[in-house]
Amino acid sequence: MKSTSPSRPPRSSDKQRLENQLCFALYSTLLGVNKVYRSLLREFDLTYPQYLVMLVLWEKDRVNVSEICDQLYLETTTLTPLLKRLEARGLISRKRSVEDERQVIVSLTEEGRALRQQLRHVPDCLGAAMGGSLEDIVDLRNKLTKVRGRLFEAA
Repeated sequence: MKSTSPSRPPRSSDKQRLENQLCFALYSTLLGVNKVYRSLLREFDLTYPQYLVMLVLWEKDRVNVSEICDQLYLETTTLTPLLKRLEARGLISRKRSVEDERQVIVSLTEEGRALRQQLRHVPDCLGAAMGGSLEDIVDLRNKLTKVRGRLFEAA
């Protein structure tokens, strides 16, 4: 894939060139990240969005669907099919809350908990694929998190 030099700021006449678009740099980088995750998760029959759901549950088990949506910036209509597939695989269970039947509580199964240990290598593999130091990766993540916050405030 063609790489362009990021060191030169675009001239005003170049602002609409594809290679000068921040959105395209982010989008195409995300395609690369997804490709790496796909290869890492394939043997576990897990997609990247499913992996993100599992990360949420490994941090805090027994979470309602709206909490997962909030953490992953997803709509319920996007999350529900992911949860159904994870439940069919035996990694999670979904049950209506006893206190409030409108809420669905998502919990890990034993198999879902065990998967955490099997996937412990994934973050290191992604870091290695990115080729930066741990400090570089943490710095990039922090900058992206700040930008994300500003963008959501502006939207």
